[in-house]
Amino acid sequence: MPEIDFLFSIFFCCLLLAVTLTQLWLSQRQVRHVMLHRTKVPPQFAGTVDLAAHQKAADYTAAKSQLGLTEVALHTAVVIGWTLMGGLNLLNQWLLLHMESGLLQQLTLIGCFVLVGAVIDLPLGWYRTFRLEARFGFNRTTLRNWLLDGLKGGLVGAALGLPIAALVLSLMASAGNWWWLWAWACFMGFNLLLMVIYPTLIAPLFNKFEPLADESLKQRVTALMTRCGFKAKGLFVMDGSRRSGHANAYFTGLGSSKRVVFYDTLLAQLTPEEVDAVLAHELGHFHHKHITRRMVTMSLMSLAGFALLGWLSSQVWFYVGLGTQPNLQGPNDALALLLFTLVMPLLTFYLSPLWAAKSRSDEFEADRFAASKSDAKALTSALLKLHKDNATTLTPDPWFVWFHYSHPPAQARLAALNPGHAHGTP
Repeated sequence: MPEIDFLFSIFFCCLLLAVTLTQLWLSQRQVRHVMLHRTKVPPQFAGTVDLAAHQKAADYTAAKSQLGLTEVALHTAVVIGWTLMGGLNLLNQWLLLHMESGLLQQLTLIGCFVLVGAVIDLPLGWYRTFRLEARFGFNRTTLRNWLLDGLKGGLVGAALGLPIAALVLSLMASAGNWWWLWAWACFMGFNLLLMVIYPTLIAPLFNKFEPLADESLKQRVTALMTRCGFKAKGLFVMDGSRRSGHANAYFTGLGSSKRVVFYDTLLAQLTPEEVDAVLAHELGHFHHKHITRRMVTMSLMSLAGFALLGWLSSQVWFYVGLGTQPNLQGPNDALALLLFTLVMPLLTFYLSPLWAAKSRSDEFEADRFAASKSDAKALTSALLKLHKDNATTLTPDPWFVWFHYSHPPAQARLAALNPGHAHGTP
């Protein structure tokens, strides 16, 4: 009977192949479907979206999907390189030759793994920003700012990530068979702390946040939040236009640190009534406890993930089947963590449609809440403007939507807000 590590290698190869082919198939379907409908604006939008905007959205979507094909192929090659081709094992053995086995060596292994991944992703990140986004008029950052953002992101990631990694590795080494439960508790505590400090300590490292200066809009928004029973620490405008032409608004923080953030691009594109409606949609997520439920779901999923890691980290076949040789004279905890991060996305990939469907359902529910607390017509016009200004396609492939879309397509979303829209009367 074949060894279990060989069977696991076969399982891993089959799963990686299936996930890669599915991703490529979905992306190709998206490109074909969008370009097939490029020459004509859907009847529902004939009076609100012109042909030039529709074609720009189609071309932008196709370009992103085609870049996505390259990213999928590169990611698959990287995973194979780290695992079956022995890249992670080679890096680990090289470090063991130059460092004593222990916590420092394991943290160095994690740091080198992340650094190599960042270097590999750098060319595609540059192309996405300075070629694809620039081609469609969305990029507004400079190479200097882009590099500084990457450097600051790396330093912040190291400052936050290395201590929690060291804590998890220490628990793996000393907390016994139930280490994964303690590690999960620490991980969740870290994430909650991050939500509290992000708005005031981390986000300002990358963008400027100014208090909302428009008094009439501030009064309007404050009145809306009062009607919805929502309190926030402040209303802020973010200089999103320094980097991108895309528009957005969001809530950030936890508890008393929660704040409302508007992109300056959003305020430039929408009327006060439309801003009010967009904010009401975001408040709908809080009213229906979507955020809380997502946090609970993610915490339970992470608990299951830590439990699975706790079991896999003690199985020799898990290491050998993924092209690495466990250290018989020292800890293998960092190896287990890194291998798990490579395998876990494959194991959960086919659950994506479930998460996407739930997210789309939440968006419909938040839209209904917004329509009840603000002007439904203003929300409709705001969504149309955002779809147009962000070059979001009006004709996505249904399979791609089912698998990947966290928000409903414009056609379904606007039809739900305004049933007459579905019959060509926006």
